[in-house]
Amino acid sequence: MTVYTTVDSPLGELLLVGEESKTAKGGTALASLSVPGQKGGAVVQDGWRPSPQAFGEIVSQLRTYFDGGLTRFDIEYVTRGSAFQQRVWQALDTIPYGSTTTYGRLAERIGAPRAAVRALGSALGANPLLVVRPCHRVIGANGSLTGYAGGLERKRQLLAHEGA
Repeated sequence: MTVYTTVDSPLGELLLVGEESKTAKGGTALASLSVPGQKGGAVVQDGWRPSPQAFGEIVSQLRTYFDGGLTRFDIEYVTRGSAFQQRVWQALDTIPYGSTTTYGRLAERIGAPRAAVRALGSALGANPLLVVRPCHRVIGANGSLTGYAGGLERKRQLLAHEGA
């Protein structure tokens, strides 16, 4: 069953969407974390059940992260995407807190040619797990902040929070 809740954060109200899971801490695997106005962000659907209590563990980790006490999330995810998107998203999880990488280096990390940077950018833009799957840590080759589905100001805010 799909459950959802909203939670306040320094980025604005977050929409959390999850699936009940017997293996996830707290019983919910996170399927989506969206920010207000996010390009391609989740929208509550008919049949989804509001359940703030289902997200207790996830909300606790998010609060600890935003308070500066957590540098790596320990959350079970439910993500759907192409094989390429899954490779890109898994590579995001290897970018350490407080650091950044470029699109080109990320392409190399997954074994994609440098010419795949546009496809890589599309996969990052389709990341359903903002904040917890750190696409905000990917920057342009010249150090510029480029594309972020949650908006460049939020990307800037997250990188500053992490000291990157």
